[in-house]
Amino acid sequence: MEVLIVEDDRISQKLLSKTLSNLGYSVLETANGRQAWEKLKTGEIQLVITDWLMPEMDGLELTRAIRNADLINYVYIIILTSQEGVDNIIDGLDAGADDYLIKPFNPRELSARLKIGERVLDLEQKLKGAHEKMRDLAMHDELTGIWNRRAFYSHAAAELERNRRENLFLSIIMLDIDHFKSVNDRFGHLVGDQALKMVVDTLKNNLRQYDRVGRWGGEEFIVFLPSTTLDEAAKIAERLRVDIAAAELPLSDSDDAILQVQISLGVASIKGDQDVSLDSLVDRADEMMYQAKEEGRNQVRLYK
Repeated sequence: MEVLIVEDDRISQKLLSKTLSNLGYSVLETANGRQAWEKLKTGEIQLVITDWLMPEMDGLELTRAIRNADLINYVYIIILTSQEGVDNIIDGLDAGADDYLIKPFNPRELSARLKIGERVLDLEQKLKGAHEKMRDLAMHDELTGIWNRRAFYSHAAAELERNRRENLFLSIIMLDIDHFKSVNDRFGHLVGDQALKMVVDTLKNNLRQYDRVGRWGGEEFIVFLPSTTLDEAAKIAERLRVDIAAAELPLSDSDDAILQVQISLGVASIKGDQDVSLDSLVDRADEMMYQAKEEGRNQVRLYK
């Protein structure tokens, strides 16, 4: 692990550097807090040993700068000082230091305190990873792995604003699997889940890299098509309809038994200069999808 030394005394700096190297650490050296802060801004250094009294920016000023900054990773700070008074130590901890060492330091004690720092940083990384995983789960549908309604709204709202600024077209497709309840009733929910995944896989295979698909709920899905006119979206919707109708899900109870499903789709489009909210655009596509169902299912209807 990399350790940043902040020490203006060259003899102390070299002694500390040699000790850390012998302990197996990679070492960076700086002579004051100002130099150290420039290196720390990258957010890559997480373990710092800093002297207290230094020119330009001392150890407490550096510590406060680190704690007040929005760095991407937590920085574990050990203050190295010859000031043994309890008040001085409290000042250092209050400034944001995690630990301290009194000069002259004992190499074994330094090693032990660095290991504490490594355990803290390791725990922080695990908590950060768990938080990111929870955030990812909160934005994706558990079964299919695509965006849920919350994530779709968040992305679509930002994209709608971009389309308005650049006066571009934007289209939305709402689609629903026809007679899906009968699939669950006849084959069971496990097969129903597999059918949903098959539909999602077919959707993703037929969309462009910058298009997005989300699960709206149940067997209903929404497709977001930036920079796409109504005519272009209609062609994409028809391709999705045809390919999903042709997709086959093998059934385990028979070698030649397969399940095929069909979808009804509604398409709506706006241009950036039109004063239409995201909710209204979704409602238009939803209205057309239900019209497609009322008129016989397995078809595309456009909002004009």
